Amino acid sequence: MTNDTPPPLATRFRGYLPVVIDVETAGFNAQTDALLEVAAVLLKVTADGKLAPDTTIAHHIVPFEGANLEAAALEFNGIDPYHPFRMALPEKEALQLIFKPIRSAIKANGCTRAILVGHNAAFDLNFLNAAVERSRIKRNPFHPFSTLDTVSLSALAYGQTVLARAAIAAGMEWDGKAAHSAIYDAEQTAELFCNIVNQWDSHIGIPPPALPDNIEPAA
Repeated sequence: MTNDTPPPLATRFRGYLPVVIDVETAGFNAQTDALLEVAAVLLKVTADGKLAPDTTIAHHIVPFEGANLEAAALEFNGIDPYHPFRMALPEKEALQLIFKPIRSAIKANGCTRAILVGHNAAFDLNFLNAAVERSRIKRNPFHPFSTLDTVSLSALAYGQTVLARAAIAAGMEWDGKAAHSAIYDAEQTAELFCNIVNQWDSHIGIPPPALPDNIEPAA
C-alpha cells in the first residue's frame, strides 16, 4: 500500500468505522433504566484482506442517580448493580474510556466517524445516546442514528435473527452460560458481522460508487 492509498476501512463503509457495541441494562427504557455494562469491539483488516475482530474495551457502570432497576432484567442478565467486585465506573468516566480508543481508530483508519454495529442495534444505540446526553459528552464518535444491525444481516445470510442461532448457523461456537454479558455478546456479534462481510466480499463484492462526488445521499 502506497502513501496515497487509503487504509482498507477508510472507504468500505462510506467513511464510517464499524465498531461493535453491546450493552447490558436494567430494563428496556433508555431514558429511565440503568446502563450497567458497555463493551466495544474494534475491527481490523488482516493481511489477506479479511475483516476481523481486534481489540475489546469494556466497563461495568454504576447506575446513574435515580435510575430504574427492573427486577426481571437483573434476573435475566444476572447482574448485581452494586456488587463491590464489579469495579464499576460512573457513566461519564466509562464512556470516555471507551470513546478514546474509538476516536484513535477512526483517525488511524482514515474514517470520518464510527457507526454502531449491534444485534438489535437500535437498542444499544438508544442506551448509548441517552448516557452520552446525561453525561454531557460533546464529542460522541458514533453516528447519532445510523447503525449496522446483525439481526437484518443474519436474516439475509442465514435465515436466523436470534444471535445464538445465527452464530451457530455461521459455524461459530456458542456458550449459553456466558451469554448476556456485554463482552461475550459483543465479541460474538463482532465475529458474526465479520463472517457475513467477508462472505459478501468474497462471493459478491461491492460495486464502485455510482453517485457523482457532489451528490450526498440522505443519511
